[in-house]
Amino acid sequence: MSPTFHSLGIRNYRVYASGAIVSNIGTWMGRVAQDWLVLTVLTDRSASALGLVTGLQFLPFLILAPWAGMIVDRFPKRRILFLTQSALLVTALLLAVLTATGVVELWHVYALAFLQGVATAVDNPARQTFVSEMVDSEHLPNAVALNSASFNLGRLIGPGVAGLVIAWFGLAPALFINAASFVFVLVALSQMDTGALTPSPRARGKGQIREGVRYVKGRPDLILIMFLVFVLGTFGMNFQVTMALMATKVFDKGPGEYGLLGSIMAVGSLTAALLAARRGRPRLRVLLLALVGFTLSTALLSTAPSYVLFALYLVPTGLSALTALTAANAMVQVSVDPVMRGRVMALYMAIFMGGTPLGAPMIGWIGDTWGPRWTIAIGTIMVGLSLVVVALWFARRENVAVTFQTQSRPRFRVQLVPQVSTAPEVTK
Repeated sequence: MSPTFHSLGIRNYRVYASGAIVSNIGTWMGRVAQDWLVLTVLTDRSASALGLVTGLQFLPFLILAPWAGMIVDRFPKRRILFLTQSALLVTALLLAVLTATGVVELWHVYALAFLQGVATAVDNPARQTFVSEMVDSEHLPNAVALNSASFNLGRLIGPGVAGLVIAWFGLAPALFINAASFVFVLVALSQMDTGALTPSPRARGKGQIREGVRYVKGRPDLILIMFLVFVLGTFGMNFQVTMALMATKVFDKGPGEYGLLGSIMAVGSLTAALLAARRGRPRLRVLLLALVGFTLSTALLSTAPSYVLFALYLVPTGLSALTALTAANAMVQVSVDPVMRGRVMALYMAIFMGGTPLGAPMIGWIGDTWGPRWTIAIGTIMVGLSLVVVALWFARRENVAVTFQTQSRPRFRVQLVPQVSTAPEVTK
């Protein structure tokens, strides 16, 4: 089997991935339909309302992260996923029924977005860490990258299909398809060989949340990664809001063209995920270079004079963003103690997605006040500043060794010596 897809040779992971890809396509269809519902049916293209919906979806990540991580480390992850995926199916189905019957109101969307966020706050760390129970450590980086590829293949197909379904049949059918897609994950979970799983050690006793926080505080390498991910997630990864505003307010496009933007961006994201699947152990330099690329590409994106150029600039934007996120995710998962993985990943997801309740409403306000282009430009500025902060941090540390090798080809190398024994060497 190709090195890019070698994790699919493991039956449990192959079964799980087959259900996940269908669900990811449905999820992206549901996101496009929900945004179009808010922008064109329930409001007069209100950026603030759309930002609030997005913020409510991610607020539970910020609130529930410590408890979500504790739940994931304490209980069987497969059982957790059965419950969270069922909850997501019910909330998606309810929104579809309300829309189909014509009784949906904005507060319904707000409430359901929050409930979906509650389920997802537990579902995400459970899914992230369940991968390590399906595959061994040798296959883990590849499986993490293929998960990202599946997510972005869904982003590639889902928005475009959603735009066509909305244009041809209306909003409700797109929402019903999203609800039905969760069934595929539930079937995949039920078809897995539980005897072939390697459950992580269960966390026991009191003080597990404090223990998880102490573990992260003692790992400067994790703190650095989480800082970069927080800035990227809070200010840079608000494309659910920014693309909708640019499509409707700047370029005056309909649902088909709006859905197409998500698919075009996913071309870059999917490429990044497949490239990550071919790499070995993730490195910090990949994350930093990807963030530099994100800063440059979003600068072009925010100043694009036409719809066509805006769409083209989305490809390198998706490529750089997904490269950064895949590298960060894999670095965290590979380097942490298995018994702490659920709590660390819950904190990681809280920091990445938990900033959205702050960022999305602010991005919406910026869109209404300064214009849609500034919703992208603010991400360019903040991610660029975070790279400056990291550069200064490296420069001030006494335990950073910098070498420049000229043999065969120039190579820049940075070695960060950990402050505690549990933190591995981070190489750029």
